[in-house]
Formats: sequence, C-alpha cells, structure tokens
Amino acid sequence: MYVVIRIRGLVGLRYEITDTLNMLRLHRKMHCVISPENPAMLGMLRKVKDYITWGEISDDVLKLLVEKRGRKPGNKRLTEEDAKRVFDALKSTGIAPKDVVPLFRLTPPSKGFKHSIKQHFPKGEVGYRGEKINELLKRMI
Repeated sequence: MYVVIRIRGLVGLRYEITDTLNMLRLHRKMHCVISPENPAMLGMLRKVKDYITWGEISDDVLKLLVEKRGRKPGNKRLTEEDAKRVFDALKSTGIAPKDVVPLFRLTPPSKGFKHSIKQHFPKGEVGYRGEKINELLKRMI
C-alpha cells in the first residue's frame, strides 16, 4: 500500500490536477492519505507527481501514524483500541473504517526539507521515493 503526501500548494494549478488531488482527498499541503496499490491509483499518482510524494509505507511507521495522527470526526483522538482496529483494517485492505477521518494532517518535516520541493526525488522532494518515504514521514509525524 502507498502513502501519499501533498507537498505543494494550490495556487496556479490546472483543473485536471486539482480534480485529481480532490479525488485523492489531498485538499491541503502536508495532508497524507493511505491508498491501495492498483493501476488506477498509480495512474492518478503519476498525473499529480509534481505536487505530491509517495512510496510504500512500513508497518511500524503506519502504526505510529495511526496512533499519533489518526482522528475521528470532530477532531477527536483515537483510543488505543480504535488505533489498533484502524491499523489492522489499513494493513489488510488499505481502506480506513467509516468512523475514522480518511486522511492524516501532518506538520512540516523537522529540520525542513532536504532539497527543493520543485524537483523530483532524489534531487528534489516530489515524486516517487519508495521505502525512503518512511524517513520523511517520521519527521512529519
């Protein structure tokens, strides 16, 4: 399963890009979603590759993300039992349960981005980064 983080803002975007980001539920910068690996999702990710970064999330980072940043409607934190249930659901199906907000609000990375947010990985921050997304995600939780 992929973790997708929106890096760049919304000023000056074409309609197709805005529409695709809305379908991915990435409405603001520093928002993150978990998505399943399938050809349709990969096509959408490639279409907006200049505005997001994505990669494969590891189990320990997924568990940390759900515990620290998982929310219920009304911005209520998840209990330990809820966090475990959401983690198991995300790990098995890649889809969050209905009673949980399907995105995670992150902070900008501690010590900042290492490169420009306008160039592709490895020279920049946007685009596909594989397993190295976990390092960035740990700094943003």
